[in-house]
Amino acid sequence: MPSKPLMEFGYNPPSGERGYETIRPREYMGDLHRALDVASQSFQSLWTSDHLNYTTEWRLECWTLLTWMAARYPGPQLGTVVMSNSFRSPSLMAKMASSIQHLTYGRLILGYGAGWYEPEYRSYGFDYPSARTRIEMLDEGVRVMKAMWTDSPANFSGEYYHVDNVHCEPLPNPLPILMLGGGGERRTLRVVAEHADWWNDVMRPVDQLQRKLDALKGHCEAIGRDYDSIRKTLAPRFYLHRTHSKALEMAGDKMTSDQPPIAGDPVAVTEQLMELVEMGFDFSVATFPQFQELDDMKLFVNEVMPHFS
Repeated sequence: MPSKPLMEFGYNPPSGERGYETIRPREYMGDLHRALDVASQSFQSLWTSDHLNYTTEWRLECWTLLTWMAARYPGPQLGTVVMSNSFRSPSLMAKMASSIQHLTYGRLILGYGAGWYEPEYRSYGFDYPSARTRIEMLDEGVRVMKAMWTDSPANFSGEYYHVDNVHCEPLPNPLPILMLGGGGERRTLRVVAEHADWWNDVMRPVDQLQRKLDALKGHCEAIGRDYDSIRKTLAPRFYLHRTHSKALEMAGDKMTSDQPPIAGDPVAVTEQLMELVEMGFDFSVATFPQFQELDDMKLFVNEVMPHFS
C-alpha cells in the first residue's frame, strides 16, 4: 500500500482580529477554550501570532498567550508565527525562550522574523529602520540568542547588539527549534540559510513559492548548507466547506490576492496540499475563519488530515 504524503499541521487561533474572523471580545475566552480543546487533540502544535496593534485595537500579546496555552495544553508543541525581533531585545528573548523550553520539557518552536508592519511600530514608540537594517538586526539577534543558549557565560559584540558575560541558565536542552519567517530573496533567505532549522512563509501562488524555494537553495549552496536540512513550512488560511462552490464564495476576492488562501471542499483542499508536499513543504500552520462554529476546522481534521502521515 503506498505511503501517505508527509504534511504535519499546527493550529493558530486568533489573538485578535485578522480580517477574516469575527472576534467577540466578551466571548473570546470561551471561544478560545472550545477551539483549543478540539485542536489540541488533533494538531501537532499550537501557535500564536506576534502583533501589538493590527487591524483592531483588541488583541492579546503573543508570548503571554503562548505561556497560557503551554500551561493549559501540556501535549502539543508550541510555536510563534512569527515574533518580531524589534519588539523585545534578543538577549531578553533568549532568556524567555530558555525559560519556557525548560518549563514545557522542550516543546518550543521559536518562530522569529525581522518585523514589517510600520503602523504598530510607530504607535508603540518603536523605531522603524529600513528593511535592510531590520534584516541585519535579525541576523545579529539570532546570533545573540544562539550564543546565550549554548555558552554560559556568553559574549557577543555586533553593530546593533552586545552581551557581556551573560548567563542564560538553565541552558535550553534541547535547543528550541528556530523557525525564521520571511520571503525576501536577497537578504532574508540568506539569513534563513545561515541560521534556521525551519523556514516559514506566507501562502503565495505556486510559481512564487517555487521562486522562493529556488532562492533559498541558492543561498544554501553558496554557504555550504544542506538545503534539505531546513524544514519548509507555510502559514495558510483555509476556507473549507463540503460544497466546493460555497468554500470559494467564502474566500471571495482573497483568492486573487498576493497571499491566496487554500479553499475548496475536502478533496480540493487535499489536492492543493499534496501539490505543496511535492514542492517540498511538509508543515502548515493553519488558520480557519469560523472561530466560533469550528465547522471548518472539524471538517479539516476529519476529512483532510487523514490523507497525510
